[in-house]
Amino acid sequence: MPRNSAQHTRNVRSGTPMAEQTPEEGRLAFRRLTVDLRNPELVVEVGAVADTVVPGAAGDLAARVYRPEGEGPFPTVIFFHGGGFVIGDLDTHDNLARTLCRRTTSVVVSVAYRLAPEFPFPHGADDCVAATRWIQAHREEYGGDARLGVAGDSAGGNLAAVVTQQVPGLSAQLLIYPATDGENGDHESREENGSGYFLDLPTMEWFLHHYGPQDPQDPRLAPLQARSLEGLPPAVVVTAEFDPLRDEGEAYAAALEEAGVPVVLRRYDGMIHGFMDMSAYSTAALTATQDAIDLFAGILNR
Repeated sequence: MPRNSAQHTRNVRSGTPMAEQTPEEGRLAFRRLTVDLRNPELVVEVGAVADTVVPGAAGDLAARVYRPEGEGPFPTVIFFHGGGFVIGDLDTHDNLARTLCRRTTSVVVSVAYRLAPEFPFPHGADDCVAATRWIQAHREEYGGDARLGVAGDSAGGNLAAVVTQQVPGLSAQLLIYPATDGENGDHESREENGSGYFLDLPTMEWFLHHYGPQDPQDPRLAPLQARSLEGLPPAVVVTAEFDPLRDEGEAYAAALEEAGVPVVLRRYDGMIHGFMDMSAYSTAALTATQDAIDLFAGILNR
């Protein structure tokens, strides 16, 4: 999925670059791309879906529970959607959550944490930590067994990584092209892939600007800056060849491995950032998505 596919996606998304839109415009544009253009025939079937709420850091958060077919008990996976902490919602990532549910045979709880700029850093991270702790304490109401994983894509991958650093007792983590280093580091992929692909540097700067003032060394923003990663749950880290976040995701995988955490790192050549939302347009993206989730299922179901 090289440059020409990325440009097609940008044209479908909006005639105006994300970095020149308001947050409200960006959210609507992302929903047009991910929800309005969805082919109902390609929606992944699961056993049952129900909207609910879970406690966040300062009140209830909307959530959606996906149950697999068959009789439990099942593992539970808490999912945090991507969108740069500014855009995205339960609907934009509905099919990815469904795919997680079906291919891992897990109950997936997709959590709608609060978004910036209305709720800047660290509100979103605090929500994800609070929701995870609550679901962990009430897991019998979800999957019902001891296995509890977290997963997320892009900003959601960042939040999943943050959660594993703050909530002990998790079984597995799936970090899909995660943002792990804020504005830190000299990651070559930011320059190599910083323009012409679905996610570009101006959009990354737009996201961080709206996320609000932060200490760049705060591991709730940049999990790669954590003092120690020892004792974290086994991880699958997914990166894409043509993604500005590629190198920091791979650096986080290396840091986990150095800390003694079992890690499977999988870079998908030819893919761009967001490829898991593009399975309807690309058989290669579909194959990569299924492969990555199957890797996660392998460590979750041990």
